[in-house]
Amino acid sequence: MNTWPVRYTIDPREIKAFESFAGVRIRLVDHHGYFLPSEEASDGARALFSFPSMAAYEQYRQRFDVDAAFIAADCIRDECGCLMRYERSFMRPFLGADK
Repeated sequence: MNTWPVRYTIDPREIKAFESFAGVRIRLVDHHGYFLPSEEASDGARALFSFPSMAAYEQYRQRFDVDAAFIAADCIRDECGCLMRYERSFMRPFLGADK
């Protein structure tokens, strides 16, 4: 299992729109959740999601331009301008040496 943390830079005035985008996307993949600013205005948000392999991730990515739900989420994002940029990392867990 690999986990992909994603770091978003969002327009703090468009947090509700980002929540709408995230609400659609969270149903499309094994998400550990979106993490949004809470106490003060911020332009940072995070998401964590996992795939059993890079091949499974690639299958997910192939749906972006053809799956109606993905297209709908992208329309929310594009129309409101809530997402300014994102960066994702590909990570694997290390939980310590075998005993």
